[in-house]
Amino acid sequence: MPEQCLLDLRLPRSLDQIEAWALREGASRLEAWVFEDHATRAAAELRLARLGIQARLRSAYKPLLHAVLEDFGLASDAQASPGPDGHAPEGQVLRVRLPQAMAQRYRMECYPLAGLLAEGGLQFELSEQQGADTVLLQRGEQAPLTVFMPLRADQSAAAWLRAWAGDELLSDGPLVGDDYQGAFDAVLAAVAAHDWGWSEPYFQRLMIEVEIGGIEAALPFGDEVMSTREALHEDFYFGLLEFFQQRAGRGAGDRSLRPGQIVPMVLPAAVAQRETRVRLRLLDHPPLAEAQGKSQTEGFDLNTLATCAAPLSPAQVAACVAALAGERFAAVSTQGRAVPGLHRAGTRPAVVITAGQHANECSGVVGALRAVATLQQQADAAYALVALENPDGAALHQELCLQQPRHMHHAARFTALGDDLEWRTAPAPLGEKAARLEALLRTGARLHLSLHGYPAHEWTRPLSGYLPPGYASWAIPRGFFLIMRHHAGLDPWPYLQALTAGLAQDERLLAFNSRQYRLWEAHWGEMPMRIINGIGCMVAVDSRTDSAPFTLISEYPDETVYGDAFQLAHDTQTHMVLLACDLYWQGLLDPA
Repeated sequence: MPEQCLLDLRLPRSLDQIEAWALREGASRLEAWVFEDHATRAAAELRLARLGIQARLRSAYKPLLHAVLEDFGLASDAQASPGPDGHAPEGQVLRVRLPQAMAQRYRMECYPLAGLLAEGGLQFELSEQQGADTVLLQRGEQAPLTVFMPLRADQSAAAWLRAWAGDELLSDGPLVGDDYQGAFDAVLAAVAAHDWGWSEPYFQRLMIEVEIGGIEAALPFGDEVMSTREALHEDFYFGLLEFFQQRAGRGAGDRSLRPGQIVPMVLPAAVAQRETRVRLRLLDHPPLAEAQGKSQTEGFDLNTLATCAAPLSPAQVAACVAALAGERFAAVSTQGRAVPGLHRAGTRPAVVITAGQHANECSGVVGALRAVATLQQQADAAYALVALENPDGAALHQELCLQQPRHMHHAARFTALGDDLEWRTAPAPLGEKAARLEALLRTGARLHLSLHGYPAHEWTRPLSGYLPPGYASWAIPRGFFLIMRHHAGLDPWPYLQALTAGLAQDERLLAFNSRQYRLWEAHWGEMPMRIINGIGCMVAVDSRTDSAPFTLISEYPDETVYGDAFQLAHDTQTHMVLLACDLYWQGLLDPA
């Protein structure tokens, strides 16, 4: 179908809106909260001062964390030296008094503050009398600071304007014409107004292109980063999924809906650009780039995987699978890519190993390939491998990472049809999932190892209540952990006990988990999983008829890390697969 443009919009920047409003209304001083970085806000304060307007401009995104960084100077004092006992000296302790009704929301709002302070340097206090829109901060003996939290009724972040002419209050409410909220609202309105028909998929690719100002700031703890553009990507993607789910009469979080491929591309506006640009287009699937695939595999082979520092492309994965010995099988993706599978018969009980179901979860793909390359040296090992179940998503992930390499890119999570392939069932076309089912059928495996990942830094949806609806417990990292799904009547706990004991031999992994546990407990509370040998474990009964008796899911916070952090991720995934196979072959999952 020809390209179709549903929206082409130019919006004035919020700071320009504020300046024009202040001059028009005769404001003498103002406070405003906007989705802009510190340097941009400071420059706007100077412009307003030259116009005779006293202004203080704050961040509308994570205003509580920004208040600590900017008002208490923690941007330069980020990891204060601990006292002799390893804890923060009393004078450095930051006390945060929260309104009881908003306590959990605001504990998360200031994440990862506990990681920017020495251990014990952050203390939360709750108050039933305190207003829901204020937080009180005090560090040591410094004067307390009252922080206003500009929120809408649904707890979503809001740009806000408070202004006076002398002593007369002119405005105190959400900023009318905010470009950040305006871009989001305009896209959702254009989608709601379009006639989509009732046949899935509704489109091949729905492209949302935005050029906007904002915040892009790495924080000195782990992979943490504050990004309003990443947050807008998440709000666009999941907000549109929710729209199509509701329109189709599906339940919230339904993963079987096939709307098509939703692609938000949220990029920084040029410094001199005085407007936010928003475009919404319907496109065909992009053509397969064979030449690009060949260039990506030059000088790349199985031997380079151990030092791999970045996610693999579909072409690189295919080249690695082709270099492994075994019987071939394959499925075909929506966009026409092969989903290659490998089967190796042996005398031991068979294992199925899959990765890349969610294509922005990349460490498991490398880990699966590395582990199988090692298993090839064992003549009696029996296994089937599907190293990249969702190559269309992986291709999109590579495309998005060229523009924003540090973002988690959930738009690349599902298939090009917009669904989660695990939820596909006959008689509907199985597409990519056919490779997994073929692996299970060929092997009759009782154990399926499914390698996954999740965000390596905080995941927010500021325009939809801040914590991502339906995924709140995934909003911040909680280390590497395991999920075991099993058919009724089976006992996986002895196996998990032995598996975690083996994984715990890696001191790097234990130290990594310990750091993330500390932040989780500081900002969220009690761990939602059982910790065994320093590794989190969750167990649930699986009633599906097309699954193996045991499905072991690994979860590593790998969206999106590089270098040494990515190497630890796939080292862990590799070790997990090899250890899981060995313990299985020792009989730890045999029926009692």
